[in-house]
Amino acid sequence: MAQPMTSQTPQAAPAAPHSGGRPMGPGRGFSRGFGGGRDTGPGDGFRETVVAINRVAKVVKGGKRFSFAALVVVGDGAGKVGWGLGKARDVQSSIRKGHASAVKNLIHFPVQKGTIPHEAIAKFRSTKVWMKPAAPGTGVIAGGGVRAILEAGGIKDILSKVLGSSNSYNVIGATMECLKTLRTREDIKRLRGR
Repeated sequence: MAQPMTSQTPQAAPAAPHSGGRPMGPGRGFSRGFGGGRDTGPGDGFRETVVAINRVAKVVKGGKRFSFAALVVVGDGAGKVGWGLGKARDVQSSIRKGHASAVKNLIHFPVQKGTIPHEAIAKFRSTKVWMKPAAPGTGVIAGGGVRAILEAGGIKDILSKVLGSSNSYNVIGATMECLKTLRTREDIKRLRGR
């Protein structure tokens, strides 16, 4: 005697874990210039801005191996700023490494009434950055990496211009060199023995 057929529903395949963020298809990278800073997780009091994230691929025998390089700027909003580069297999780890590197490379520069004390120009590789103090209410007239560093350092009013290469790494390097050349009136007097 034939047994009655029972209908069985097929088991659903387990859902793939959500990767978070944007979907990453082949040949699709992250956009540059992540705007705005954020307070960092470690509680070290520094404001963190991710300037650029690059996805790089290493071709190996079994295919491609993807990793990420994050360019991170940190500052305390009172004339102390640094930048770092972090590389890892996932985005969060690369940002965390970049933050740690930036904290190790902090520099201090003078801030007077929300702007810099005098005009400055500096070159790093093929990029030149020019900065000029501005009147209160002008705002930060800068873009990309220059803006990220100036805002993290506590600058409120400034004029700036990037000449030459617009590569994020070179722009940040030139901006840091520019800030290193800044001196106050008291610093100059001290150097001249007055």
